[in-house]
Amino acid sequence: MNVRRIRYRVKQFWYTLRAPWLPVEHTYAAAHLTPELLALFERMSRAEQQHSIALCKALEGRGITDADALVAGLLHDCGKSVAPPTLWDRVLVVLGEALLPRQAARWAARSKTGAPPRGLTRGFVIRKRHAEWGAALAEQAGASPRAVELIRRHHHAADDAAPSEGAWDADFDLLLRTLQELDNT
Repeated sequence: MNVRRIRYRVKQFWYTLRAPWLPVEHTYAAAHLTPELLALFERMSRAEQQHSIALCKALEGRGITDADALVAGLLHDCGKSVAPPTLWDRVLVVLGEALLPRQAARWAARSKTGAPPRGLTRGFVIRKRHAEWGAALAEQAGASPRAVELIRRHHHAADDAAPSEGAWDADFDLLLRTLQELDNT
């Protein structure tokens, strides 16, 4: 784990601790989301909402005005509302992925379809599955296929399997790479 990544994780830890006392700009989110998608955004934890708004603003700061990318920026972590990770789940995942990456991958793979994640492997399962859960929730709430696919793939390599029908266009890879980059800064 490099110094930049460690600095990011420490900053993320302190930000998560402060999140309950920081305001959430619901009017900003409402300007980009339909009422159904806004309801999904509001199911997210306060820390996830704040992170998502910061990510969306960073996308705009890069000149990205694509509506699907902005929706994906706001909802990329909405799958965590299925099984909200605790601060300690997050700490275990960061330490596990840094110190025991192969074991962490095995713990994440233990997820049973439909079963709520439990125990010490809970955070690893949430980390692995939240993008998939979020894509399903966004699709049910009426997000476009392209926004759904950006959410689904926000933790995957850009050259993984091709996006689903209706999601692909010339800008998709650039939007996905930018979303991934900004999600990790």
